[in-house]
This record gives sequence, C-alpha cells and structure tokens, in this order.
Amino acid sequence: MAYYTRVLQPDERVLVVGRLHWSIYVRAVLVLVVAFAILVGSFWLQDAQQESIVQLVAALVALVGLLEALRVAIRRHTTEIVVTDKRVIFKRGVISRHTVEMNVGKIETVDVEQGLLARLFDYGTVVIRGTGSGFEPLRGVGEPLAIRNAIVVG
Repeated sequence: MAYYTRVLQPDERVLVVGRLHWSIYVRAVLVLVVAFAILVGSFWLQDAQQESIVQLVAALVALVGLLEALRVAIRRHTTEIVVTDKRVIFKRGVISRHTVEMNVGKIETVDVEQGLLARLFDYGTVVIRGTGSGFEPLRGVGEPLAIRNAIVVG
C-alpha cells in the first residue's frame, strides 16, 4: 500500500500522483554500455591472459552498472510525489523514510526547471517555495508541468 493512502484525511482528494522519470536510469545504462564495449574489445586481444583480465574488468564495470540500476530502481519505486486538494506530500526511502508535506495554502511559488532534453522527454525539477520555507528540489520528476498545474490550479 502506498504511503500517501495511509496519511490522507477523510475529506482529502488526490489530484495527481507523480513519479520519477525513467531518465534516472541513464547513468546505469551508460555504465553497462561501457562494460559491454570493454567485453567486446577483449576479444581482439591476442594474449589469453590479457583477454581474461580485461573480461574481469568488464564484469566488474557491469557489476557497478547493475548496482547503480538497482539503487535507482529502489529510489524510483520508493519515491512518492502526491498533490491533493489540501497539501503536497513527498516521501522517499525504504528503511529510513524522509517525508515532507506542505499545505497548498502556504505555497507561494512553484518553479519547474527543464533543459532541452528534459522538455523533449517530459521530465524536470520541481521547486516548491512556501511561506517561510521551501521543499527540497524534486529532481527527475516525470510530467512536472502536471504537478505544477495541480498545485497552482488546485
């Protein structure tokens, strides 16, 4: 069961549920591509001992890529961004949980930062500023304009 379903008030209505964009896997995929390139390059070596060493290096690089992919998958799966008609809820973490909530009435501005690739693939950073405090930037959020619109329009 999602965290936000346990903390909703009886008269509170969910407007949008956000999640991290698939682009957060790019680093892990690039590391795996490098590992594959090292493996393919090892087949052109003449010395069997050198080939074995380079293949071991490729395996280690692949392990790093797989661990990064696992870390990012856990982060993506355990991060919740929810906008209701009363508040914004942000939760991350598995073993230790970090939650931030802000009442919609206390929000002054909502900024969305998107570069060229982020606009093309519809992800970005959402920064919510409230009276006296602000949310930490929510990086790598998919469909950030939908989240902003839900907060601003309500």
